[in-house]
Amino acid sequence: MRPTPAELRAAHGRTVPDLVGPGVRLLVVGINPGLWSGATGAHFARPGNRFFPALHAAGLTRHVIDASAGLTGADRAHLLARGIGITNLHPLATARADEVSAADLRDGVARLERLVAEVRPAVVAVAGITAYRTAFRRPRAAAGRQPEVMAGAELWVVPNPSGLNAHETVASLAAAYAAAATAAGIAPLED
Repeated sequence: MRPTPAELRAAHGRTVPDLVGPGVRLLVVGINPGLWSGATGAHFARPGNRFFPALHAAGLTRHVIDASAGLTGADRAHLLARGIGITNLHPLATARADEVSAADLRDGVARLERLVAEVRPAVVAVAGITAYRTAFRRPRAAAGRQPEVMAGAELWVVPNPSGLNAHETVASLAAAYAAAATAAGIAPLED
């Protein structure tokens, strides 16, 4: 399924369900769903987004997951079995991240804290330093592990996998995701 332009426009304001379940050790937090994600109901679904290729390059998945038509049940089960969950700071799909206000991001922190308290991951990894700085009111934060915790979970900042974040590569994203996954107790898969 490739969403039509009309389907993409209609996805504005939709939510994508959190991918969480028992045993989630690493909770990856996007900024908000894009229209492609809103149309397909899958996180990081836009073709060209490097999230799933980077997870695979980090040894966290057995194959490169293609979420462009939505996640299959098998792919959802695989991610959850590996201890990987996905959510967003702001739940509503937009065409561009700049449609999400600073207040929206800050409001998302309270929702995230409730989710983390419920799911109890070992690590929460926010994908995007600028969004993290705004949402958490930490204007000088650097990437990597943060000094504070959230509901008992380590708090990390990892790079945003969007193609707009051009200075990151699949390899650099994979290295950052692998570090957060290792802290969460998720070992890379053997070839």
